[in-house]
Amino acid sequence: MAWKSVYWEDIEEGQELPTVSMDITCTTIVAGAIASSDFTPVHHDSNFAKSIGMQDIFMNNATICGLSGRYLTDWTGPEGELKEISFRIGTSCFAGDTMTMTGKVVKKHTEADQHLVDVAYEFNVPGGRNCGGTGTLALPTR
Repeated sequence: MAWKSVYWEDIEEGQELPTVSMDITCTTIVAGAIASSDFTPVHHDSNFAKSIGMQDIFMNNATICGLSGRYLTDWTGPEGELKEISFRIGTSCFAGDTMTMTGKVVKKHTEADQHLVDVAYEFNVPGGRNCGGTGTLALPTR
C-alpha cells in the first residue's frame, strides 16, 4: 500500500496510525522464513509444527520485525526514515490468521536538525498480541 508523505508539523501526540489488516498465508510465512535464511521446520513444515504441539506453521521473528518496519514506514511515506525500532514477541502468528496492525504517536520532538516522532505499535492475531513495540521516525517538514 502506497502512502503519501506525513509531515512533522501535521502530527500530534496521541494521534493514531491507520489500522492495517493482513491475511497471513502459508506463502507469507514460508517466504519470510526463506528470505531470512531460517530453515527451521516450524516455519515451513505443517506436519512437523503440529507434531510438536503447534497449531500450524508460524511466522518467524525476522518476518515480524520486517513487518514492523514496513508498517511504520508505510505510514510515514517515502520521505520518512526509520531511526530506531524495538519489539517483543507475544503469541504466535499462524497460517490462516489475520494480523491487525495498530499504532499511536506517543512523543513528538526534535534532536539536532531532525524532526522525530516516537510511535508505539501492536500487532494482534486471533490468538492475542503477536508483537508490540516502539519506533522512532524522522519526518520531513514543510
